[in-house]
Amino acid sequence: MKNNTDTPAIHNRKATHQYQILESFEVGVMLAGSEVKSIRAGHISLGESWVDISTNGELWLVGAHINEYSQASQFNHIPARRRKLLAHKHEIEKMQKAIELKGLTIIPIKLYFKKRFVKMEIAICRGKDQRDKRQDLIKKDDILRVAREGK
Repeated sequence: MKNNTDTPAIHNRKATHQYQILESFEVGVMLAGSEVKSIRAGHISLGESWVDISTNGELWLVGAHINEYSQASQFNHIPARRRKLLAHKHEIEKMQKAIELKGLTIIPIKLYFKKRFVKMEIAICRGKDQRDKRQDLIKKDDILRVAREGK
């Protein structure tokens, strides 16, 4: 039996730069077989994606691009389709309140395998302004400079 721990997590690096993460949730993702194989090969982009809540209380991943799997031939998937996310009802209600009342957004942070299932970490986020982004870069540069001087 193959061990699934060899597949690395796919991170959305733009998320931490553009957004302030307030709260995160782990959700399941409904995928086709060819999508899972393509994700295992690392052919997914989460950079421009977000999570939408439909009127009937379902979570949908929008804007994620999963490349077609070359060996799937005629049974391949559509690369940029909406994908349903699975979460508890109380978590979805909490996310919906945050979006409606506070004007926040939900974005995917990380995609990974847990046992044989594809899981995604999504987060309720607030957009950073230019000043906050600059301050984060200054802090990061200071940490790197101190680490270089320590060597």
